[in-house]
Amino acid sequence: MDRRVVITGMGAISCVGNNVTEFWNAVVNGECGIDTVDQDHMDITRYKTKIAGQVKDFDITAYMHTKEARRLAPFSQFAIAAADEAVENAGLERDLSNVNQERVGVVVSSGIGGIQTIEEQHKVLLERGPEKVTPFLVPMMIADLASGNIAIRYGAQGPNLCICTACASATHSIGESFWMIKRNDADIMLTGGSEAGISPISFSGFCAMKAMSQKNDKPKKSMSPFDASRDGFVMSEGAGVLVLEELEHAKKRGANIFAELVGYGASGDAHHITAPAPNGRGCAQAIKSALNHAKIPIDGIDYVNAHGTSTPIGDKYETMAYKSVFKEHAINTPISSIKGQIGHNLGAAGALETISCVKSLQENIIPPTINYETPDPECDLDYTPNTAREVELDNALNLNLGFGGHNAVVILKKYN
Repeated sequence: MDRRVVITGMGAISCVGNNVTEFWNAVVNGECGIDTVDQDHMDITRYKTKIAGQVKDFDITAYMHTKEARRLAPFSQFAIAAADEAVENAGLERDLSNVNQERVGVVVSSGIGGIQTIEEQHKVLLERGPEKVTPFLVPMMIADLASGNIAIRYGAQGPNLCICTACASATHSIGESFWMIKRNDADIMLTGGSEAGISPISFSGFCAMKAMSQKNDKPKKSMSPFDASRDGFVMSEGAGVLVLEELEHAKKRGANIFAELVGYGASGDAHHITAPAPNGRGCAQAIKSALNHAKIPIDGIDYVNAHGTSTPIGDKYETMAYKSVFKEHAINTPISSIKGQIGHNLGAAGALETISCVKSLQENIIPPTINYETPDPECDLDYTPNTAREVELDNALNLNLGFGGHNAVVILKKYN
């Protein structure tokens, strides 16, 4: 029997809102959460990039006791907050007592995990000695502890892992969770990504490789995907968690069904540690694979949520990939990147952007690519510039790429 996979819950923490409703309203209205980095968080005086998408008004004590929170790195805190919303949204009991815990898995990933904790404790080591380093350093810093802590919190005893593929981490997590349900390893998967990488060492590294935007004087205009003036991405933090569920299992317990997940594709560029493969060939391969699994023709995609990182070569090659796959239909396929609103969430990007796709399908609205002012002749497709668009949608594709040549694509379908 073919096991269909649907989405029954979602949760979001982002620089534009700390729940799905706030997140979506900001995204669809083109509101930007990027600003100058808070000096209380880190001194950005000497950095070429001084802007980021920081989570605002986040209170972890709304989710757990202070003592417990102190043992969790920020990325784990964000993940748990997003998971709490997703679990409640899905109509699941906090202890999963209304389902079989052995059939509930977790794949919530991160690109760089507890990097803030590593920096803080390294300072402790240098200034106060090894005896003063917290015994919680290792379980706070390793990237798999978002999944681990979520599973412990709810008692989820099914498949549990972390996928670290840089900025494709969350999308790979969603796709692999999809296959776990398809092959009957689980009935429910909590999946997505979380990131809290705004720190001196990560900022230093990205600045050194000249990957981030330097439009420090106009942070709200700093990320301009596919625009001729684009000069790099802006780092942001946050988390997105989705509840994937086998269709009959969801129907049996009367769950609300938001959308169906019908396709997943993955590929490797085998080309360069940071630059995408020429002409976007790896990206195109992943799209083709997802279309094949979804059994959707190239003219059947109604909307593409692009990776769209506002980097000169990345946006160009991504555009070439779309043309390679969709052929003559590329020009008529609406595309948008919501990173102008929320920045680049690194390993969490695919989760928040997949949630955005679900909301697009539900409300028949394509969110805009904001800050699109100067067309680039090499990026000449329909990027839904600056204003959301109402259009009947049946299928949506989300794409994310990661350093190392990792490509991941998921395809969502309106549930009927």
